[in-house]
Amino acid sequence: MNTFKKTTLALAISALTGGAMAQSAPAPAPEPEKSPISANVTITNDYKYRGISQTNGQPAVQGGFDYAHESGFYIGNWNSTISWIGNQNSGVSAPVEMDFYGGIKKELIGAGFATDFGVLQYYYPVKGNLGVNPNTTELYLAQNFTFGPISGFVKVNYSLTTIFGIPKSSGSYYPDLTINYDTGIWGITANGHIGYQYIAGQPVTSGAVTQTQKNINYTDWKLGLTKDFGGGLSLSASYIGTNANRTFYVSGTNTNTPNNWTGRGSAVVALTKTF
Repeated sequence: MNTFKKTTLALAISALTGGAMAQSAPAPAPEPEKSPISANVTITNDYKYRGISQTNGQPAVQGGFDYAHESGFYIGNWNSTISWIGNQNSGVSAPVEMDFYGGIKKELIGAGFATDFGVLQYYYPVKGNLGVNPNTTELYLAQNFTFGPISGFVKVNYSLTTIFGIPKSSGSYYPDLTINYDTGIWGITANGHIGYQYIAGQPVTSGAVTQTQKNINYTDWKLGLTKDFGGGLSLSASYIGTNANRTFYVSGTNTNTPNNWTGRGSAVVALTKTF
């Protein structure tokens, strides 16, 4: 969230008149109080979550809002169009992912080092008989850091339920590291990310995957740039890749089609407006 400040010419005017206006010059107007509520809207050519496409390489529209109290407590909701549930299950649809979260974020270590703890609920309004429950609940703990132009966080998510419909997967976890570098040039920030998705309860059965398929854990990574245009408008471009299993992370049942591999590396471009 960006905060914009206004300045005043009152002191300069006072100096030009030899200080004659020092007693009568109006005081600088107080800065407007920062709203505890913010919102965001994004248009992207592909929605990738933990490196896996949720739209099979197609565009997505996303948006949400956050409420942040001065105590550090916050709640929020974020939503995105998706297609993976319908693609993988004939006669079933769930065109939207809805995320609900809340937690506490405080600078316990010092300024620029916020510790963040919360709970995240993924909800999919499924129509039809899916047979499994894709809704997922996770706890997360993150440590943010700032060192001059470098900022980022170390984070781990831990699932309290089965994860995205995968049987016996309670206890799955996802640690990740994100680093951003403010180049100081044209409002451009360089972005880097690496994460590891561990799925508990293997082996599993899913579509073409049999009990002999034991390894569905994977690593994902991202390298990119973000351009801040000011006024809450930003444009990001990145390359996202994974080493996810080509026979498990697919869209549909035809595992021989390269484009069905939802973990394939590709460029992602997103335009975001925050309010």
